[in-house]
Amino acid sequence: MSPTANASSTFSAHGHVTFLGAGPGDPGLLTLRAVEALARADVLIAEPDVLDVVRSHARAGVSTPELTVVDEASTAAGIPVLRDAANLVMEAARGGKRVVRAVTGDPGLDTDAGQEMLACAAEGIPFEVVPGVATAVGVPAYAGVPLRDPQGTDVRFVDARTASERCWTEVGASDGTVVVSATLETVAAAAGEMVAAGRKPDTPLTVTIAGTTTRQRTWTATLGTIAQTLKQAKVLPSPEGHQSVIAVVGERSAAAQRDQLAWFESKPMFGWKVLVPRTKEQAASLSDQLRSYGAVPHEVPTIAVEPPRTPQQMERAVKGLVTGRYEWIAFTSVNAVKAVREKFEEYGLDARAFAGIKVAAVGEQTAAALVDFGVKPDLVPSGEQSAAGLLEDWPPYDPVFDPIDRVFLPRADIATETLVAGLIELGWEVDDVTAYRTVRASPPPADTREAIKGGGFDAVLFTSSSTVRNLVGIAGKPHNVTVIACIGPATAKTAEEHGLRVDVLSPEPSVHKLAEALAEFGAQRRAAAVEAGEHVTRPSERRPGGRRRRTT
Repeated sequence: MSPTANASSTFSAHGHVTFLGAGPGDPGLLTLRAVEALARADVLIAEPDVLDVVRSHARAGVSTPELTVVDEASTAAGIPVLRDAANLVMEAARGGKRVVRAVTGDPGLDTDAGQEMLACAAEGIPFEVVPGVATAVGVPAYAGVPLRDPQGTDVRFVDARTASERCWTEVGASDGTVVVSATLETVAAAAGEMVAAGRKPDTPLTVTIAGTTTRQRTWTATLGTIAQTLKQAKVLPSPEGHQSVIAVVGERSAAAQRDQLAWFESKPMFGWKVLVPRTKEQAASLSDQLRSYGAVPHEVPTIAVEPPRTPQQMERAVKGLVTGRYEWIAFTSVNAVKAVREKFEEYGLDARAFAGIKVAAVGEQTAAALVDFGVKPDLVPSGEQSAAGLLEDWPPYDPVFDPIDRVFLPRADIATETLVAGLIELGWEVDDVTAYRTVRASPPPADTREAIKGGGFDAVLFTSSSTVRNLVGIAGKPHNVTVIACIGPATAKTAEEHGLRVDVLSPEPSVHKLAEALAEFGAQRRAAAVEAGEHVTRPSERRPGGRRRRTT
């Protein structure tokens, strides 16, 4: 048998294992190769700390056996017991499955992963390694602590859990930078070991918890003062007793320059929990924008979309598209695109039915939904993304150049008449068709409702008057410590009518301008705290009280 045939036989008999580094916590640090491997996995075996990071990239139906086993002893002690991941990996691979074994950081620095690779090799199970961003490197980068300086400082990496006396003696005698992986409970002891081994007590260090996530927090101290610094900060150990930290020690570790280099924690809305009253699909680009400011978006739909009560009008209009009744079709929302697309699929039609028809989209998100459908819009507002902005660019009807004078306008049952009136004024006939109905959504889960009313959110974005009314109706009024941001004067007026104090008003009726305005509010708030020498806190960490000024 040829070597190629033998390799193929082994692969089909034993499956395949990918040892994948999931990085230190930020989902954005996954490599492209990691995303590809996750998309092909039959079985995903991940450390509990990174399961949420990798699971969203796995295909639907992937098996994710739990590594955490809860028994009476571990529950009583508050300590999770991990199942033998090696057995899970081998069992799935022997069954011919394509397995992804995801670990925190980089698999090359994970001793358990190394043992599992040896087990695969012993049984002839093919495997590959997808490197990840090592925690000991990624966390200092996010904390604003470069590990090397222009003089080429030596860098040593130490795991406090396994470090020997000899190891501490070596790093104590060195003047290089030391990166220590420890826990919140043991980092002070590790600092003591280094002082006992010869490092000066006034050697600077930084300690970072929850690195690369929006829960990240970093303290700057010295080897001699870190225990007191953490005590004064009232940093509480995790219930499990093993909250990981990364400490960077060294005279030239840039700890003194962290004020200038802490790019991540100094984002204008770092750690803010922001309520976005939209579905995940509707809020995708807005949520991405908020994350770029350091915020943690939480989408809560306030409206639900249902078919029209009488579908005949929509059916006639779609048939009219095919028979050449219309010169234009105008989409004013993603939901309108979805409604037409569903009707097309019902009739066995696809994007080719738009041939010869001009297509308009009210904004970028609606245009993106059309492109996903296979339709490139002919008209998107060059200015304001609204019905008024669409009318600014819409050409008047010209009987010489326009063979048909009719526009198909599929929209919500509660849409305003602005666009219809404007098109008629431009000389067009409009078939104004109810493509979908909007109704109040079901209430969110109890914990979300409690967070809204109890001040668990730092800010809420209101993108219309209906989102104000519906959110208050299904979840209650946001707490007075929550920053209220509104897309325009009409929405702000509705918020004030519901007893809310508006802090941020968008300069333009655009969700992205609204997010920018909220970020500017956060930046000003942060700058004021820094100037006053105060600790920067999130709005939800404030006590109820003092009025806040509106920013425009």
